[in-house]
Amino acid sequence: MAVGRHLSFLFESRETVLFQIQEMCRAERIVDDAKIQEEIDIYSALLPRPRDLSATLMIEIEDKALIQPILDGFLGIDTGRHVWIEVGKEFTVRAEFEPGHSDEERGKLSAVHFVRFALLEAAARAFADEPVFLAVDHPAERTRVELSTATKAALLEDLRG
Repeated sequence: MAVGRHLSFLFESRETVLFQIQEMCRAERIVDDAKIQEEIDIYSALLPRPRDLSATLMIEIEDKALIQPILDGFLGIDTGRHVWIEVGKEFTVRAEFEPGHSDEERGKLSAVHFVRFALLEAAARAFADEPVFLAVDHPAERTRVELSTATKAALLEDLRG
């Protein structure tokens, strides 16, 4: 799901995580059982838990000359309260970023982040019937995008576990 000019969120599911593991094993020619298990263990952290949504956030920059300036502009997006999901008018669910993808002291930010949205039970119940938005409020990007009916339907499966 594209959010603004440079951000894309790929919501994860058992199927997408399985494909990522398979792709890594294929690309890296991993055939040893222990190494395959390592990949499974690493990518299993992306699996959504019941009432959670899990996503890979990618900062996408096509022009090589702009990679560093744009990444620099997004410093801090993984801290504080810059990314959230709104379920109707009642629920705001802040993104929880996996640590280790940025170093603000050195001014370094990864272009890939793993985020989790842990919904309260009432928010998960409201998800099917209420409008749902993915929002970003950061100096480098301020936008709010409504999830399509098809996206909501797919994500409901993850929310139900």
